[in-house]
Amino acid sequence: MSVTIRPADRRDIQALAELIEEIERFYGSTRIQPLAERQSQVEEALFGSPPMASALLVEDEAGGLAGLAAYSFLWPAAGSSHSLFLKELYVRDTLRRQGVGARLMNELPALAAARPGCSRVEWMTDHDNPGARAFYKSLGFAEFDGKIIYRVDTNTT
Repeated sequence: MSVTIRPADRRDIQALAELIEEIERFYGSTRIQPLAERQSQVEEALFGSPPMASALLVEDEAGGLAGLAAYSFLWPAAGSSHSLFLKELYVRDTLRRQGVGARLMNELPALAAARPGCSRVEWMTDHDNPGARAFYKSLGFAEFDGKIIYRVDTNTT
């Protein structure tokens, strides 16, 4: 199957909101926000002023969204540089194990290199996600043990 990888644009808001529901369900969430709320969040995150994030999208042969790589630039990284942080990598089940995820991962270093002052690409996965860990290892990426992640939820509802 042939796919196109391209940056998200405003015409993708509804399809991205629908894909986000699929991602939430993939990770086991049972509390799914209404579509209109997800659409508003996608619009604000990707097209607000300033945008909070960017996304590369996987478009299948029929023009439907089949995956994404959502990322942001963070500062500071090494020295006074910044990094591209991959927040979410997701490919629909129908396209998994066909090289689509690898293509997305190959695009990210090019995006980082094209941005002056960007010194690295970083991402994380859960220790208990053997599929993701095997995928990254198959691409030649080594796990980095130097960080412990902390999280505080601000939404109490």
